[in-house]
Amino acid sequence: MRNNALLPAATLLLFSSCASYHVRKGEQDMSLLAYSQAEQHFDKALKQGEDRRTLLLAGQAELKQEKVEEASVHYAAAEKLAPLEGDDAYAYGRLLMAQGKYTEAEPMFVRALQDRPEKSDIAELIGACQGYRSFYTDSLRYRVRPVPMQGISRAYSPVAHGDRLLFTGQKEATMAKQDPWSGQSFADLYLVTMDAQGNPGTPEPIKGTVNGPFHEGPAALADSGRTLYFTRSNYYGRKLIKDQKNISNLKLFRATLGEDGAWGNITEFAYNGESFSLGQPAVSKNGKTLFFTSDMPGGHGGKDLWYSRNLGTGWEPPVNMGPSINTIGDEMFPTVVGDALYFSSTGHNNMGGLDIFETHPEGEYWSEPQNMGYPVNSTRDDFGLWLDSTGTHGYFSSSRTGTDLIHELIIPTPEFTVSGTISNAQDGKPVPFALVTLQNLADLMNVQDTADANGNFSFKLDPNRVYNILVQSDSMLARSTMVSTVGLGISSDIRADIMLDPLELEKPIVVPNIYYDYDKWDIRPDAAVELNKLARTFMDNPHLVFELSSHTDCRGSDLYNLVLSDARAKSAVDYLLRQGVPHEQLIARGYGESMLVNGCHDGVECTEEEHQQNRRTEIKVVNAGVRK
Repeated sequence: MRNNALLPAATLLLFSSCASYHVRKGEQDMSLLAYSQAEQHFDKALKQGEDRRTLLLAGQAELKQEKVEEASVHYAAAEKLAPLEGDDAYAYGRLLMAQGKYTEAEPMFVRALQDRPEKSDIAELIGACQGYRSFYTDSLRYRVRPVPMQGISRAYSPVAHGDRLLFTGQKEATMAKQDPWSGQSFADLYLVTMDAQGNPGTPEPIKGTVNGPFHEGPAALADSGRTLYFTRSNYYGRKLIKDQKNISNLKLFRATLGEDGAWGNITEFAYNGESFSLGQPAVSKNGKTLFFTSDMPGGHGGKDLWYSRNLGTGWEPPVNMGPSINTIGDEMFPTVVGDALYFSSTGHNNMGGLDIFETHPEGEYWSEPQNMGYPVNSTRDDFGLWLDSTGTHGYFSSSRTGTDLIHELIIPTPEFTVSGTISNAQDGKPVPFALVTLQNLADLMNVQDTADANGNFSFKLDPNRVYNILVQSDSMLARSTMVSTVGLGISSDIRADIMLDPLELEKPIVVPNIYYDYDKWDIRPDAAVELNKLARTFMDNPHLVFELSSHTDCRGSDLYNLVLSDARAKSAVDYLLRQGVPHEQLIARGYGESMLVNGCHDGVECTEEEHQQNRRTEIKVVNAGVRK
């Protein structure tokens, strides 16, 4: 009887010991990045009894494998036992977003932000949860369908070349050949022929020595399809090389196509590293700029987008694409379409997982990334967009069905318009019935229309064109602006609101930011920016004569200041002439210190800033007809 009484306690102890064993083994697998095996151990431990820490460990292992539903169940169970906080609340919020449960995700992010207020991406995700309906407003612009690949369980990062599609794929694998992270085969690069209806044939691994025993892909084609830039695991022979954190980092390589159709002559990118990953290449249309993803030092957090330019003698050191593109989240999978750059991000205005964004170069910078919205993006991971040169057909990858699949994207021929409102720069009131001229700079053909009573106008635009818009109205200075559809692949209405200044003869207008250093008349870089704007104003109004006047501060003699101001005015006029302004439109005049704008007269002590106000440039219209 006594021995029988001890049986329940012994059984309980056995179960506890068994659960602890599987938790310990699961944690060991997690440290080795063997998430598939770790998940199995945690599941066995949980069969012995529900434990909050084990639930979270199981959820983390499943999250690493993109098993959204399974991970969400475990996080939800942990939440019932005790409220999630910090990184756990953040992870559960992302899982809820991935299932389209925005109202449930928001309070999780609020909790996470309380613990991690420095993480700006959490605040952005709260905003995305509150405004998620905006992602669906233009859902009819695209048609999307999955393209399953025969024998391939995961397919992503497609790149079309002729009637064939290059992509990265994984298959079901035996235990001996599994990637311990996912439980599937290691990734390889495949080619598949697409028929006229867009249906794939049988995928085949690319020929040559690119595919090896570990991961290869994603990749990008260049040089009319004869050069391949591709991502590869860091390995030598059949040995995977890992860093001190047991991570095998990715590297970027280049291969060339031989006459026999096989890829070889493999060379390594000069800026690969042993302690960080670098890969997911994209190449500019001229082949001289290489974009890629990396978590190398010097980024903004997570994985960032970088680029390197080919100098002719080799690639320059990588340059981070900056905070307009990169966030503290992950920015990945860049692709180039014309002048547009597409990439995926867990940050910015995000609807869940990785979303695809579009950006364009604006001088030395990039435009604010625009979320492409549903159905290109979903609540899951969407990435690796490729578009053809017409911008009407393409492919991308998505895990919206539960695993990464290639999807075909059909975009109706994009339609562009430019719309704007013309208003008075002084009082903001609409300028009615102004004459608006749209000039196509490719063929210099003009289209004219009259704004309505509220100052509104609109024109249709052609794709891949640059236009000049000139607005003219009685008693107002004409003004122009440039708009462009170059590189735009998505139908859009471009805003071009224009403010006109009243035309008043002999009324001086101070031109901001045209200042001169003390005792000098050289055009400073900040002044050149403003003079370039003035040049456009003058050329927009070829029938007007402008006086450009310069003024000095009170320091120095009256005569010297008069000479100095005259030199400054002539220097500004010479600059405008070099920008193409006709000389008959301009009069240079120096007034010395005779027209001070403040109390800084001789003998009055003033700051340098107050003196700077007097060293100014003004313009005024002196004649409504050009001098002959």
